[in-house]
Amino acid sequence: MNNYQKLQRRDFFKWALAAGFSTYLLDKGKSWAQNPPDAATNKADLILHNARIATQDDKRSFAEALAIKDNRFLAVGTEKEVMAYRGDQTKVIDLNRRTVIPGINDSHTHLIRGGLNYNMELRWDGVPSLADALRMLKEQAARTPAPQWVRVIGGWSEFQFVERRMPTLAEINAVSQDVPVFILNLYDRALLNSAALRALGIDRNTTPPPNSVIEKDSNGNPTGMLIAKPNATILYAAIAQGPRLSLEDQINSSRHYMREMNRLGITSVIDAGGGGQNYPDDYQIIDRLHKEGLMTVRVAYNLFTQNPGAEKADFERWIDIANPGQGDDFYQLNGAGEMLVFSAADFEDFTEPRPDLNPNMEAELTEVIKLLAANKWPFRLHATYDESISRFLNVFETVNREIPFDRMHWILDHAETISDRNIERVKALGGGIAIQHRMAYQGEYFAQRYGFAAANNTPPIKKIMAMDVPISGGTDGTRVASYNPWVGLYWLVSGKTVGGTPLYSEANRLDRMDALRLYTAAAAWFSNQEGNKGAIVPGQLADLAVLSEDYFSVPEERIKHLESVLTIVDGQPVYASAEFSDLAPPALPVSPDWSPVKYFGGYHNDSQISFRSPTHSKPSLVTNSQNQQNLHLSSLSITGSLSQFWGGLACACCY
Repeated sequence: MNNYQKLQRRDFFKWALAAGFSTYLLDKGKSWAQNPPDAATNKADLILHNARIATQDDKRSFAEALAIKDNRFLAVGTEKEVMAYRGDQTKVIDLNRRTVIPGINDSHTHLIRGGLNYNMELRWDGVPSLADALRMLKEQAARTPAPQWVRVIGGWSEFQFVERRMPTLAEINAVSQDVPVFILNLYDRALLNSAALRALGIDRNTTPPPNSVIEKDSNGNPTGMLIAKPNATILYAAIAQGPRLSLEDQINSSRHYMREMNRLGITSVIDAGGGGQNYPDDYQIIDRLHKEGLMTVRVAYNLFTQNPGAEKADFERWIDIANPGQGDDFYQLNGAGEMLVFSAADFEDFTEPRPDLNPNMEAELTEVIKLLAANKWPFRLHATYDESISRFLNVFETVNREIPFDRMHWILDHAETISDRNIERVKALGGGIAIQHRMAYQGEYFAQRYGFAAANNTPPIKKIMAMDVPISGGTDGTRVASYNPWVGLYWLVSGKTVGGTPLYSEANRLDRMDALRLYTAAAAWFSNQEGNKGAIVPGQLADLAVLSEDYFSVPEERIKHLESVLTIVDGQPVYASAEFSDLAPPALPVSPDWSPVKYFGGYHNDSQISFRSPTHSKPSLVTNSQNQQNLHLSSLSITGSLSQFWGGLACACCY
């Protein structure tokens, strides 16, 4: 491609974003809905009927049947209306009155990085007891060959266990013997067995990075506890030292991770980048899967700066070689972030006080935002605390006066403590807010530090919606919360954590239809794809999930145990079980042979077992405080060279 062609292509994408190209898609979808294609000349490839279809159209209506042609919905309505599109070659599937929803669109997750590591990780997501978790750990340690580790990387909370506590280091060492074990809990701490300490070379002389602790016993020896205070570099630098999967195993792992998402009804995500995920080098696996037609989840990806102090140079390089919107409906560049400059990182460790941002943050962020705005690059920014958000918005408003954002979809991520005034400022600048169910995993810690009154509006979901600011739901999987969106839907509807602790009053909880909308139709705005996906209406991409139980009527506690029994992406089945098993794609072997996925799968499947009553007593925060105090043993003075262990790793390991 010559420079002139490249310039033309870039200018087209900039024009498309500025002119609201997604509006064209939205108008097309509306046209199809108002003027259905002629049934006499347009016969469906596939018809699904005898169902309860939550279309997520503008009226939140339900339908009985739908028709698909090629990769888009052709018709949606009553049995009679849709059957008019049946032809000699049409495949017809009776859904047995099951509930159908649009494919779930997770507007903030880390699929690319998660896929590369999925087959290596033992998932405690949803495991009901610590006894079960330790049993899994023991079995996996017995089959894991040297030099591999057993890794439990996020997605769990001590409060999900019936024992209501974390494992002790003694328990971990007892079941793992000489196999290195690394267990990550939120952005807060990691628990390492003795073998992992040896593998990482951590001893009494190892110096931790700033704002972190290597816990020591009374003799000055490391216990196995690494603690963020609150900078999580110590945790992610340690993860980065572990062995990786081979190239072919990474491909297999990524495919299994997408299939796991399909099992949960996920058909589309926005990947928020991550530390160590450099573009284009670290996108080779997902690129290959895309080129070979092996993606079963649509991915819009953001580019995450990797070099503290040289963030602007990263984005200048990427702007020169890439354009937002480039790609296709399965794989496309979405913009910049969630890390824009490292000085703006407000780490959300609610067991620690809120961090103050670097005084240089405004100057550094201004340079990057000017660059992005001038080139019409949508961006997103990790933003937890209102104090940080106020400073970010000061920068955005200053840049906007010089270089108007003008329909450039930009996003604040997380926003747990955003104020009413700052929501108004986001709206005035045309931004959106992407929320995730991190409080479902950290709510007890937040309430312990700030009180339940503050937790009640963290984040202020109903206020954001009332102010008509674009808002969507996501998971932020996998290193803090789980990638399971049904936990997020449970959290939005019930107002409770995964441990059953009530956080939100009725005033900040959503009804089931509105909660679902945040994970479907509303999420399309965040990748400039309104009208192209997110609803079951004619003209939109044919992505859907047939549910294991009726989301709209099951008890609240069952919401977090829902999954799909038939997931369709681009008009084709990508996952099927139960009575639809004959539609399932071919089985995909797991590699390597010792992978935890082969033996335990991903998110714990407990759909066939009864859970404790929703009236189970909520955790005592006094007891939890005592537990945390025991975990935060005071450490003795530590001496030694930083290079002995950390090897100069910077904050790029975070997120």
